[in-house]
Amino acid sequence: MQVQRQPKRIVIIGGGITGLAAAHRLLELTKSDQPLEVLLLEGSSRVGGVLKTTERDGFLIEAGADSFISDKPEAIALAHRLGISSRLIETNENHRRSFIVRKGRLRPVPDGFQLLAPTRFWPFVTTDIFSWPGKARMALDLIIPKRAANGDDDESLAEFVRRRLGREAFERMAQPMIGGIYTADPEKLSLRATLPRFLDMEKNHGSVIRAMWKQRRNTTLVSGAMGKKSSSAETGVSGPRYSLFLSFDRGMQVLVDELSARVQDQIRLNTRAESLSLSECGTTWNIRLTDRTSIEADFVCLAIPAYAAAALLQETDAELSHLLNQIEYASTATINLAYRRVDIPHALDGFGFVVPFIESRSILACTFSSVKFAGRAPEEHVLLRAFLGGALQPHLFELGEDEMLRRVREDLRDLLGLVKPPLFSVVQKWRRSMPQYHVGHLDLVSRIRARAQTLPGLHLAGNSYGGAGVPDCIRSGEAAAEKALAPNQ
Repeated sequence: MQVQRQPKRIVIIGGGITGLAAAHRLLELTKSDQPLEVLLLEGSSRVGGVLKTTERDGFLIEAGADSFISDKPEAIALAHRLGISSRLIETNENHRRSFIVRKGRLRPVPDGFQLLAPTRFWPFVTTDIFSWPGKARMALDLIIPKRAANGDDDESLAEFVRRRLGREAFERMAQPMIGGIYTADPEKLSLRATLPRFLDMEKNHGSVIRAMWKQRRNTTLVSGAMGKKSSSAETGVSGPRYSLFLSFDRGMQVLVDELSARVQDQIRLNTRAESLSLSECGTTWNIRLTDRTSIEADFVCLAIPAYAAAALLQETDAELSHLLNQIEYASTATINLAYRRVDIPHALDGFGFVVPFIESRSILACTFSSVKFAGRAPEEHVLLRAFLGGALQPHLFELGEDEMLRRVREDLRDLLGLVKPPLFSVVQKWRRSMPQYHVGHLDLVSRIRARAQTLPGLHLAGNSYGGAGVPDCIRSGEAAAEKALAPNQ
């Protein structure tokens, strides 16, 4: 007599891109002879988390992330497996550059300037973003000895840039360009956890500028040998490597919709977990819900922010809960504004601009969405997207929507000459949405992982730990799925 095996129940808590990727990967990997029950619990009325695209009057409005970077392969690989890779689009080939605000005016980031330092000499010399003393101080990076203790130890973005390149390089370029990506306080932001390649440049080459020059020269030689033009040589390219950014023809919602369609039978919306506890035998989990019902699980993936995971685990493991609560978060708001093209005096010959904190503006940055990607606005119209809040200006996030919009319009009037009101605007607030990778973050995550491993059948996933981008979240969710199906789980 053959005994029928009980299905293994895997519960994923959190229906953002991490949780969706985990659920989908579980279904991909499940074998026909492997009884498995997958359940995804989402506390709100929709899945996708901060990936949210809506359409209005012919405009395509991204409330959260509008793209992902292609040099991390997980998102592209997932799109291929989902059969939606044909819907991927690149940034507009024209105007692949950005601007930085200096004294109330938009200055183009010098061609070849990548985040911290220049890769091309003449555009750097001729830019008016930096003063001549500031440029001279940046050039000292070529002769300043590397830090004696440089290795695997950590350092803040602010400390590193001021030490290698000087105060102006930090205030005028690094803080708005890098700090803005993470909506972070650069005095606390861990360079080892976010951009370790710059620490490695100092370690291996003794100079950030020298390392970037060598990298550009090698790229140019390889591209020339292959008969291609290197991305660093593209006309008008500055700031982020815009050729690496991808989205979908109808926005990031395409990815969310396709994933949710594949796992729709596993999703339970408006279902919020209240606490987790291990059974007396220590091999299964009890998930208590806010409606006072409970669910038993053999494996639990917490695809939620660290503070939310901490709350669920408080009674089960106070030490792990305490460690999780040490990861801080920042809140940001996105404000989409629709205009007629004739109402904007600026040429919009770039993908947007960032605002240094020392400029004392309300907005952190503004993306020219309909310039950056095709299909974001009707003909002869423009869609702009501004950002407020973050770690440096948390008080602005707490403003009402009307006051937010007033401040955004005031800044756009001064910086773009935009006087007329928008055709419409959409404000989206994301409270405690951006984990802050402070100095020591990698050590903290190592301690969190080690402690979590003492709890059988538990996995932590999401952007709180090892990368904030869409590919990072997909990688984290898929790794959780693979762990859940491992023989010893």
